[in-house]
Amino acid sequence: MSGQLVSENPWQRRLRTPWRGLGLWFLGIPATFVGLWFITVVSMVTSFVGILLFPSATMLLRRRLDRYRGRIGRWTGHRIERPYLPQPDTEPGFQGVMRRFIALICDPATWRDYLWVVADPFVALFTAALPAVLIGYGVWGYLLAGFAGKLIGDHGGNDWYAYVHVHHGYGDDPAQLVLTAATGTLFIAAGFLIGPKMLDVYGRWGQAILGPTEKSRLALRVRHLTETRSDAVDASAAELRRIERDLHDGAQARLVAMGMTLGAIEHLLDRDPEKARLLLAQTRESSAQALHELRDLVRGIHPPVLADRGIVDAVKALALDHPLKTEVTGDLPARPEPPVESAAYFAVSEILTNAAKHSGASRVWVDLRYERGMLRVTVTDDGHGGASLDNGTGLRGIERRIGTFDGVLALNSPVGGPTIVTLELPCALSSPKTSPS
Repeated sequence: MSGQLVSENPWQRRLRTPWRGLGLWFLGIPATFVGLWFITVVSMVTSFVGILLFPSATMLLRRRLDRYRGRIGRWTGHRIERPYLPQPDTEPGFQGVMRRFIALICDPATWRDYLWVVADPFVALFTAALPAVLIGYGVWGYLLAGFAGKLIGDHGGNDWYAYVHVHHGYGDDPAQLVLTAATGTLFIAAGFLIGPKMLDVYGRWGQAILGPTEKSRLALRVRHLTETRSDAVDASAAELRRIERDLHDGAQARLVAMGMTLGAIEHLLDRDPEKARLLLAQTRESSAQALHELRDLVRGIHPPVLADRGIVDAVKALALDHPLKTEVTGDLPARPEPPVESAAYFAVSEILTNAAKHSGASRVWVDLRYERGMLRVTVTDDGHGGASLDNGTGLRGIERRIGTFDGVLALNSPVGGPTIVTLELPCALSSPKTSPS
């Protein structure tokens, strides 16, 4: 379920689902016109004009149905992934046009999209929109009981409301008024009662038609693995360059200087023992600094506290050195796999660094949980908000790196704050923690 649905209590859901279902039905009106344009273009594919127009018509249909996927995910709790197969690289000329046309027309998701716009108005009417229709019919019963029934009868009309006959003189029969109002109440109650179930059925329909097939899911999986493997290789190369640079500019330079100083001491031992003693003291200080730099470098590769104590204690150690007041909560039942721990640790470290540099916050909260096979890390700050994945704060890099583990990053940062960054990494835990005997 989505976070929005989880935050709603059952009564709120019952009150809102009929109108959400009606909104999903109305969303099909513009989609129907897009579908008409799409099938018109399809009818022209025997000509070069149809081939030229087909990609743009397909993309227009996909953009419209992407809105459906997002709305269905938010309102029904059934998240729908984009199902489209990877498209070929753009090439100029006639050959590029034909390759794109063939890729789109052979993608099963293209025709499932068209099936959706044809069938959805009818499916939605009897699923998502049905509760609102029942409520509207119930309100019509109240209007008949109040004044519309007599108005219809006075003008010579005859009609039925469910099983109650509306006829001339209707307003003079109190029993029929009560029966009509009671029947309307039943329709309204039924609409609110079945609303969540009908919206759930509609969400499943959306997943079945708008979601990926096994073929497209496999192709998307291959593309995702290719991208994350490339990102992992790039990240590893960048990390190796950083280690090499730190060694070259830090410990290595200091050790070279120590070697030169020891050579000078060797020549000064007999001629100027006092100066040799001074250089020895400097060399000892340099060795201590080199050792400190090497320890910092090792901590940057894999902090000892992470290896010894686990992700929760390692993040708490980060919080102690952070310039902002940072509160860490979390009690995992066991430890995740070491690569996942390391990825989560460095992701949290970078998010905390970003918060200190860019957020204008005074406090940060970090929460670590293990839920449904996922290590879930939430970092919240009380800053001014306005963060995005594309404004150079490093969040996109974090997203790529945790993508190596099939992890996802979600950002919620409205202007004015707060900023909430959530990481989810699928992983297994080691054996549960046991109490010391």
